Amino acid sequence: MTDFLAEISSSYDNVAVSYAELVVDGADWEGEAFDLLAKLIPDGPVLDVGCGPGRTTGLLAELDLQVTGIDLSPGMIEVARRDHPELDFRVGSMTALDLRDGSMAGVVSWWSIIHLPRDVVPQAFAEFHRVLAPSGVLLMGFHVGEQTTHKTSGYGGHPMNVHVHRWTAAALSEIALAAGFTPYLDAEIPGDRLFFRR
Repeated sequence: MTDFLAEISSSYDNVAVSYAELVVDGADWEGEAFDLLAKLIPDGPVLDVGCGPGRTTGLLAELDLQVTGIDLSPGMIEVARRDHPELDFRVGSMTALDLRDGSMAGVVSWWSIIHLPRDVVPQAFAEFHRVLAPSGVLLMGFHVGEQTTHKTSGYGGHPMNVHVHRWTAAALSEIALAAGFTPYLDAEIPGDRLFFRR
């Protein structure tokens, strides 16, 4: 495994249990974004990329979406399976998805690209585009800005070694366009969430 992927995986293994205990509730805008996603893809499988302990996967499933969660961290997947035994969770990397071309109706990347090096993010977008069916939808959440910080602990003080990269909507949209996506714009969606169509 590439070094940065190994660091992300081990860091989230360290915090998996405490993360699930501490990050419990979302916000109203989260439900609004997921509701819109469900309207855009009334049927077909959805991939929750970087699903962590399965909180967002569970919310998507409550909207009757056929959702699978993947995460780089085996520890996170273990917690997700414990907390949501009825759902499908798998260990995997967004940089090399173990899925057939065009097999997904939707992909959700909910604050999960933030640890990828900036020069690797286009690879993730290319994978999202590859696994989406024509007219499939990508929902992207991210931290807004341009700076990068080094995170050495978190979620109860457990050791971590990850970089947190902030992005502008314009920069991510440029990468998405280069990968073959078309922006889906809605005035009620704030700037830290973006919808794209394949």
